Amino acid sequence: MASTAAGKQRIPKVAKVKNKAPAEVQITAEQLLREAKERELELLPPPPKQKITDEEELNDYKLKKRKGFEDNIRKNRTVISNWIKYAQWEESLKEVQRARSIYERALDVDHRNIALWLKYAEMEMKNRQVNHARNIWDRAITILPRVNQFWYKYSYMEEMLGNVAGCRQVFERWMEWEPEEQAWHSFINFELRYKEVEKARSIYERFVIVHPEVKNWIKYAHFEEKHGYIAHSRKVFERAVEFFGEDNINENLYVAFARFEEKQKEFERVRVVYKYALDRIPKQKAQELFKSYTVFEKKFGDRRGIEDVIVNKRRFQYEEEVKANPHNYDAWFDYLRLVESDADPDTVREVYERAIANIPPIQEKRHWRRYIYLWINYALYEELEVKDPERTRQVYQACLELIPHKKFTFAKIWLLYGQFEIRQKNLVFARRGMGTAIGKCPKNKLFKGYIELELQLREFDRCRKLYEKYLEFAPENCTTWIKFAELETILGDTDRARAIFELAIGQPRLDMPEVLWKSYIDSEIEQEEYGNTRELYKRLLQRTQHVKVWISYAHFELSIEGGGRLGRCRQIYEEANKGMRSCEEKEERLMLLESWRDFEREFGNDSTQDRVSKLLPEKVKKRRKLTAEDGSDAGWEEYYDYIFPEDAANQPNLKLLAMAKMWKKEQMQDEVDEEEEEELAREREWELAKEKEREEEERLMEEARQREKEEEEEEEEDEEEGEGRTPRRERNGEPREKRSPEGAAHDDRDDDDESSSSSSGSSSRSSSGSSSSDSGSGSDSDSDNDDEAKKAKSNKDSKKKNDEA
Repeated sequence: MASTAAGKQRIPKVAKVKNKAPAEVQITAEQLLREAKERELELLPPPPKQKITDEEELNDYKLKKRKGFEDNIRKNRTVISNWIKYAQWEESLKEVQRARSIYERALDVDHRNIALWLKYAEMEMKNRQVNHARNIWDRAITILPRVNQFWYKYSYMEEMLGNVAGCRQVFERWMEWEPEEQAWHSFINFELRYKEVEKARSIYERFVIVHPEVKNWIKYAHFEEKHGYIAHSRKVFERAVEFFGEDNINENLYVAFARFEEKQKEFERVRVVYKYALDRIPKQKAQELFKSYTVFEKKFGDRRGIEDVIVNKRRFQYEEEVKANPHNYDAWFDYLRLVESDADPDTVREVYERAIANIPPIQEKRHWRRYIYLWINYALYEELEVKDPERTRQVYQACLELIPHKKFTFAKIWLLYGQFEIRQKNLVFARRGMGTAIGKCPKNKLFKGYIELELQLREFDRCRKLYEKYLEFAPENCTTWIKFAELETILGDTDRARAIFELAIGQPRLDMPEVLWKSYIDSEIEQEEYGNTRELYKRLLQRTQHVKVWISYAHFELSIEGGGRLGRCRQIYEEANKGMRSCEEKEERLMLLESWRDFEREFGNDSTQDRVSKLLPEKVKKRRKLTAEDGSDAGWEEYYDYIFPEDAANQPNLKLLAMAKMWKKEQMQDEVDEEEEEELAREREWELAKEKEREEEERLMEEARQREKEEEEEEEEDEEEGEGRTPRRERNGEPREKRSPEGAAHDDRDDDDESSSSSSGSSSRSSSGSSSSDSGSGSDSDSDNDDEAKKAKSNKDSKKKNDEA
């Protein structure tokens, strides 16, 4: 204070950061929040549950809760969810007055909140406070008249209370606001529910003025047509045409108008409407209109005569075909398709009766297959097109009486008849028909269809009886046994299902026993009865030693969680290998060993893998003699066989064969070694020859250099004596020292020849002593050069031969 009074203001010290470099590990706010979430630092344990035993504790609890709600509201008054939760809590305590007070306080805060009004009104309706609810709805629609939900709920409440007048009054208030189309439809449907057609008509009049659209005028006209006011409907269409005029013309209006007149059989009016519209609507906008007009003219216009001619012509052709061959059922089908599309029911019935009168002459099923579809089509036509169930029943019964069931039957007819009776809700007739079918001519398809029908009706006892009859008829059918057991399993009677499987596998003859055993085993696995499953596998292996059974058994043991599963699985593979040593199908044994190898690769160690690898067979190619069907020789064929190590150890012939193969392999290896040694010797000789040739060439080059040196010395001596001459050039004009050694050698020989000739030429002029000495020296040098040239040529020839070798 003293310092402030003295005029000095103390400034707080700012912490000085010595090292302003960024930290090595950066951290963000997002990372802090994520770590807090992962470590659950802000999660609080749930509050302990409190049991209220007397009224005082209840009052304390209420006070505490109310205080909490009031605190939340005080913190933020605009959060409407807090108000709603508070009011709903008070409502749960049956404190309706308090809840009402809370809602009123909330409305003071935000009176335009839709959810708040809805919750408030629903609370009043739930507590049967009808007048309060009406007051709330009135206030809501007054304050928010454009919220359609308020109007819908208000009108629905009044209608549910039976206050039709009040509901109508609500709708009338709503219509004053000219709402959307759905609101008008709701009002109209309300009036129609109470048979107030005139009031609905007046509403439609207002509706098409408020929403002047083509579809609304069409709905108005359809409304009049539906209630039988044809004149009113026509008048509505005419008013619509006048209302829209030529500026806002629409093809949908004219199409609807024309179809209406077509329904009333006013074909001339229809034609006038189409022509009026086509004259005023542009072609690109009148595609649907033109299409409808074309269809109409095809049906009722001038083209009708042409189509009648074509139809009659085709009918005449079909008549000729069926007269020529009454049993040509394909022609009858085409004829019936024609008359069905164009004739009345009586004509169609007449053609059907004529067609089914042509019964096949031979009682064999293949001749009846096409014929029976005439009856099926006849029955379906009567049921679907004419909608005469009684006549349909007569058709089915006549067909069933006609078929010779003792020789053959058609399950399709019986099933269609049963399904027809079900559609007519005559369950007794349907069961009677199916029972007659099973009694007269039992078939697999009939039993399956009847059982499926009873399953759909959830008559499980009847299904059991049908399965028993089915199994008496076909005890070898494994699919039936499986389906019966599955039904019992679905119904929860596993003991019964197990007994059915036991009966099934005990049958002396089965069509697919492997499927039956597999289903039984799968059923026990689903029930987690692993002990029973093992017993089943053992029983199955007593009957068959098939490789797939062993592999399935091993996979089953491997799939069971728990200790020792690998040992059990390995033991099964070992037993299977022992059991299949005598098996003639070696591919199956190989399949088992490959499965065992895959198992050991996934779960075993090196020793077990090596053990299984040693058991794998060797694939060898063999030949065998073929014999034709007549016993003659058909030649030989090659095939692959497998030799297992365990079998090879027990057969001495195989040992002998293996030793012979080893001996042959060693012989081939020795031959290969000898050829390699000879090749190496030839290479060494060639290298020696090359080395000699190089040495000879070096020697010749050295001698040539020596001669060149001597000549140079002689030239120098001649120059000193005063008889010097310029150095001799080669024929190509290059200096001697730039030539190669071979060229130098050739030059030396040329020089020798020249010296010899000069010496011989000068012998006539010089003295005898000097000539004899010169000629003797020339002849010696020529002989030496010839010897050297021969040696060089021989070396070249030997080199060429070596290269060729």
